Order: sequence, then C-alpha cells, then structure tokens
Amino acid sequence: MGSHINRRPRAKGVPVETEDVRTVMDAIRRIVRLLRVSARASEGLVGISGAQLFVLQQLAEAGTCSINELAERTFTHQSSVSVVVRRLIERGLVSRRPSAVDGRRVEVSLTPEGHALLRDAPPMAQARLISGLRKLEPARRAALAEGLATLVRELGLDAEAAPLFFEDEAPPRRHQGKRHHEET
Repeated sequence: MGSHINRRPRAKGVPVETEDVRTVMDAIRRIVRLLRVSARASEGLVGISGAQLFVLQQLAEAGTCSINELAERTFTHQSSVSVVVRRLIERGLVSRRPSAVDGRRVEVSLTPEGHALLRDAPPMAQARLISGLRKLEPARRAALAEGLATLVRELGLDAEAAPLFFEDEAPPRRHQGKRHHEET
C-alpha cells in the first residue's frame, strides 16, 4: 500500500522545518476530518454521537464487560467511557447490572435496542485509526507516541482529560419512540 501523504519537493530556500510542520499539519487535518465526517455520519444515520456509537460497537464485539474492560478496548480513560456509557444507559441502548460472579463489579451490555441500532450504524473511523496504529512498526508507533506526547506537553494540554473524540460536541438527545417533555 502506498502513502497518500503528498510530499511535495521542497521549494528552494524553504527550510526542512517548514516542510515538516506542513506535513504534520496536513496529516492532523486529514485525521481530524476523517473522525469528524465519521462522527457526523453516526449522528445523521442513527442519532447518537460518534463516541457513543464507537463504544456501542466495541461493546458489541466484547459482549458483557466492565467499564474498565471497555476503556481498554476504546483506548480511553475509564472516566470518559463511564460518561458515554451513562448516556447510552439513559437512551436505553445499554444496561448495567452487578456481576453474577463478583457483586462488587458492575457489568454493561447491549440492550435489544442497542443491537437494533447497530444494524443501521456505519463503521466508525476510530476503529480504522486504531487498526492503522497497530499496523505501524513498533519503533515507528513508539516514536509517534513520544512525539505526540511531547507536542501535547508543549501545547500545555497534558493535564487535560482526553475524552472520546467529539463526545463534548454530542448532539442533543433524541428519544426514539418516547415523548420527552422538557421542564421550563
């Protein structure tokens, strides 16, 4: 497979640093666009955020599991997954119950409504991104991780939470099949 990143010949007098910065910015723009288009498709087709759909899809693959296991599958912090799962429970797409094996452990699973929603759902770009990262040679993946972590520190963002993509931009909740009266 060839690369789709266009490396233009460097113009005379243009520093390598400028070309590297442009290459990185173009790559970030392409990735963000892929994720945003995927999230919009989710919202338009099934009425939930891309983050919520990604969690549903991961839960469908895993079967009944804990929030921590779901966080591992989504490569996200447990608190971020917990917020998304709470929203999915409110929508009736996921259920939560104590584990039959260990009463201290809470397990989540898809409801019949969650399974039905997935039948019409598009694949999420997050899965493509994870697959692409896994295909990188280990040394390249490690260098990318180190480089991005350094960039995040330089931007002063290392103390911020890293929620699932675009979850903070989730669409207003639409209740399917139920009348919803807002308090005024």
